[in-house]
Amino acid sequence: MAKYAITGGYTTEAWASMVQNPSDRAAAARQIAEAVGGKLESFYWSFGDDDFLAIFDAPDDIAAGALSVVVGSAGALRNVRTTKLITADESRKLLEKAKAVQAKYAPPTARQTASVR
Repeated sequence: MAKYAITGGYTTEAWASMVQNPSDRAAAARQIAEAVGGKLESFYWSFGDDDFLAIFDAPDDIAAGALSVVVGSAGALRNVRTTKLITADESRKLLEKAKAVQAKYAPPTARQTASVR
């Protein structure tokens, strides 16, 4: 399974509701992760632009996207962002692949020759 992070904030209405009816938001995050075939790894509240960070596993990008759309469209959150996470081993493989294809790329600042236009 792939790993993802979802971050965002609560609306003022959501904060007011949570103050009046405190609940375990990690349980809600766990439930939606499991509904898409995934698993919640961790859930944190945070200070700053974002109010929460959830890290979860999902079978694929479609499942992770569905989770993000469901929570983002409910109206209780703002600025929801989902990020696919890459392990250290995956990043090494990514860099090896980049090295293998680097010579094939002509950046926009490269001098163009007659054959590359």
